[in-house]
Amino acid sequence: MSALIEEDEISHEIEFVWLEDIGGLDYVRQSLDRLPSRKGRPAYHRDGRMVGYAQLGPDAKPSRSSGTFRRRVFWLLPHDRDTDPDGLYATGAPAEAVDPRTLAPGSKGRKTERSEGGPPSSAMREMGITLPL
Repeated sequence: MSALIEEDEISHEIEFVWLEDIGGLDYVRQSLDRLPSRKGRPAYHRDGRMVGYAQLGPDAKPSRSSGTFRRRVFWLLPHDRDTDPDGLYATGAPAEAVDPRTLAPGSKGRKTERSEGGPPSSAMREMGITLPL
């Protein structure tokens, strides 16, 4: 699992499979897991729940040492903002969290004011953009 994801590590992604409607989620956690296949729903062994995962194209090569593929998995823990809005992440977000609206196959995603639970930036206010997006 890696909190810091590099573009070349995800360059073979062809699509995401979302298990939930991400429209109501301020952030999702992402990790790069070693999985036995390019496609299909991976096993999930964390607390909380998996909300989505990446599928890889046929050009993705397995690791020579383990035979596994590095694929992104998107997930949330029981104490994340979606289930505990006044809890630990009422503001701020975990290091591996990104706004799901900024994700695309082959693109890392990023944190936004929305994912951080903070007020809109001055640029957003000047443009008339309000949260939630």
